Amino acid sequence: MPTLLHINTSPFPASSSYSRQLTDEFVRNWQESHPEGMVIARDLAASRLQPPTAEFIVAMHTPDASRTASQHAALAVSDELIAELKAADEYALGVSMHNFSIPSSLKLWIDQIARAGKTFSYENGKPEGLLRGKKATFLVATGGVYEQGTPMAGMNFIEPYLRSVFGFLGVVDVTFIYAAGTMRERYGVDRATILQPAVESIHAQFQTA
Repeated sequence: MPTLLHINTSPFPASSSYSRQLTDEFVRNWQESHPEGMVIARDLAASRLQPPTAEFIVAMHTPDASRTASQHAALAVSDELIAELKAADEYALGVSMHNFSIPSSLKLWIDQIARAGKTFSYENGKPEGLLRGKKATFLVATGGVYEQGTPMAGMNFIEPYLRSVFGFLGVVDVTFIYAAGTMRERYGVDRATILQPAVESIHAQFQTA
């Protein structure tokens, strides 16, 4: 059964979040293309993940058979998140730009799922991603315009970071779709007008699938 992992990061509800509206649109199209498919939803803004603790880090580097009950408990959330990644064939992540980079909730999630022996390995001294054969679509909302080829592109740390992290984990089939210049809504530009190019890009993905 094809499975999509649907991740949101915005602290705002769908009524006011551009990235949530984009992921909702993506999921609707995905479900139409995969009527027999399953969607796993993960709202990182509501999950309230915690930063890695010393116990978490030690537990990660302790062989499974040698872990204490406390160490297994420290890794329980991480194990759950990694299981979702492995179960899904495709990922759709809504990402709003915070200070030129990703939301802190997404960084906390990455710190939970980037684990040696689980999502990557160091076989023969070389790193190898273990999430091979997956596809990721990042639906990004930015107040300004930071896409490649624009004057402010050098301030976009979202795309190079996520390409690097997911590539390290083995996910090299990645697409970035932008709702750019969302701050224009403050000056009277209609929300649907701002979203239109990104929505059209989403539709094009499924038309060519």
